[in-house]
Amino acid sequence: MNSLSIEQQARAAQAYILQELRKTEVGVSILKNKDFFARLDMNFITIFAIFAELYGYRHDCLDQLVDLITMCGKSWQDRSPDLQEVDKQRELDPEWYLSNQMLGGVCYVDRYAGSLAGIKLRIPYFKELGLTYLHLMPLFLAPQPLNDGGYAVSSYRDVQPELGTIEELRELATELRKAGISLVLDLVFNHTSNEHRWAKRAAEGDPEHSAMYWIFPDRNVPSAFERSTREIFPDDHPGSFIQLPDGRFVWSTFYHFQWDLNYSNPAVFRAMAGEMLYLANVGVDLFRMDAVAFMWKQMNTDCENLPEVHKLLRAFNALCRIAAPSVLFKSEAIVHPDFVVQYIDRYECQLSYNPLQMALTWEALATRDASMLSQAIERRHNLARGCAWVNYVRSHDDIGWTFSDEDAKEFGKDGLNHRKFLNAFFVNRHPGSFARGVPFQDNPRTGDCRISGTTASLAGLESMQDHAIERILLAYSIAMSTGGIPLIYLGDEVGQLNDYSYLNDPAKMDDSRWVNRPCYPEQRYAERHDVNTIPGKIFAGIKHLIHLRKTTEELAGGRAIGFYTGNPSILGYQRPGPSSSVLCLCNFSDEAQWIGRDRFMGMPAETKDLVSGYMIKLRKAGIHMKPYQFLWLRF
Repeated sequence: MNSLSIEQQARAAQAYILQELRKTEVGVSILKNKDFFARLDMNFITIFAIFAELYGYRHDCLDQLVDLITMCGKSWQDRSPDLQEVDKQRELDPEWYLSNQMLGGVCYVDRYAGSLAGIKLRIPYFKELGLTYLHLMPLFLAPQPLNDGGYAVSSYRDVQPELGTIEELRELATELRKAGISLVLDLVFNHTSNEHRWAKRAAEGDPEHSAMYWIFPDRNVPSAFERSTREIFPDDHPGSFIQLPDGRFVWSTFYHFQWDLNYSNPAVFRAMAGEMLYLANVGVDLFRMDAVAFMWKQMNTDCENLPEVHKLLRAFNALCRIAAPSVLFKSEAIVHPDFVVQYIDRYECQLSYNPLQMALTWEALATRDASMLSQAIERRHNLARGCAWVNYVRSHDDIGWTFSDEDAKEFGKDGLNHRKFLNAFFVNRHPGSFARGVPFQDNPRTGDCRISGTTASLAGLESMQDHAIERILLAYSIAMSTGGIPLIYLGDEVGQLNDYSYLNDPAKMDDSRWVNRPCYPEQRYAERHDVNTIPGKIFAGIKHLIHLRKTTEELAGGRAIGFYTGNPSILGYQRPGPSSSVLCLCNFSDEAQWIGRDRFMGMPAETKDLVSGYMIKLRKAGIHMKPYQFLWLRF
């Protein structure tokens, strides 16, 4: 057994790697860079410790590390001067992404602007809206027409031809940076398309590339794994494996054309690190880490959220700290709330989607009861320093009811039955529903179902229900004020409705999520400045919220404190600032509600509502709130 400490082993390994680098002209050139050397010295122990733990049993572990650090050094050398300047600026302001100036937008390139060139033409609008963060949905080369919305990647270095080229992506990143907008792209770590060159070589039987995937000669090992894994897309194929034409079996967690990478092979880690650093040098500021929960496989487990996943994320993060130090990670883990929070760490993923808050915002709108949302903000919202949620009302995907059954039970709700109610409500199968959602992956056998739909259609605008606009603005007020980065699915700000044309497209008709991926609503945007129109009313409301967020210093950072209102229909939470606090109150009822004055003891007798600009008397008779009204009270 090695008697050296992990730090001593790391220093010895680092000395060996430096010695190997000095044997080559490239290596000598890399080591002359003082910035690179300093960052390597600071982060190497993290990478070494993880490599030693995951791959130390392999005879080529050190050689793999030499190749990895060499690649990392070349990437730093290739990084443009303007990106290196961004690195320096953000090192001086390491929590830049916690500013109340941050505002995110997300869209599909083709559906929102036609191409990367079209996105560039929309930069003036992005500035008008106030965006500082633009997430472009998957745009890399992918199989046609079936590609899981772009999440089956055939090349991480080629853009889908109809969208543009990698050079156009580089130019777009530069233009966005000049406009003060960070570029966010998905990095699909868990799997590739079966048309990726690695997969094609594996399908041909090449041993080196076959080892990059979970491929087995017969059904024995796959069957053993499947005793404890779950089916993700049962409509596509049963279990976790599919059979190849040559009789072998390959792991395919999601669709049959997405093959899972084998991270027990260090060559896979090195290959994906190379793709990540290449894209960082194209100009990507933040990576959305897709399907991270599934990256590591282990027999007799469900192969989700395993400890090794976190080690891989830390290693990838450490590489960025060396070769692209301004780049951040955002986790996408739509799992139990206890697992979601495990990915949020300044050394793993500094940012994370907040699926619980999103789902419970809709739950509160359906039930007119904010109790579960209030509980989530009080118990599950606050994160470690340097980390933040990305708060969203809806995404490109579906709504999954990810709340904990234990949390629901505290309010007398059975988790399974409550999810069935919510599914029925949001697809208009429940009396009194205002929503016009569409079921996704409806599984009668298990009772599992998720909900597709745009914000406007889910909130009642499509069904012409009263208070639809108020529901939209209420939901976005919460995303704007609970802490972290608010994210707008572009089109929501003008009340874009469901698009049912996907039913006429054979490549999309079986995936109802396309109902909430509509094309650019040109007429609605044309009406956005006319407050006599529905798009104009919604746009004015969203713009007002954005202005308030950016001028209210208490909304910076990520900390929110629960506030008990004494009325289950009214959500309350506080945002403490340096010298004052903002109390946010949201009425989820379609009737007027009241909060007693006893709730405001210890607060000023009178305070200003930032939303309306009016002064509110707190201790005279309490507060009366109109249906779906929200208040931001500074005290």
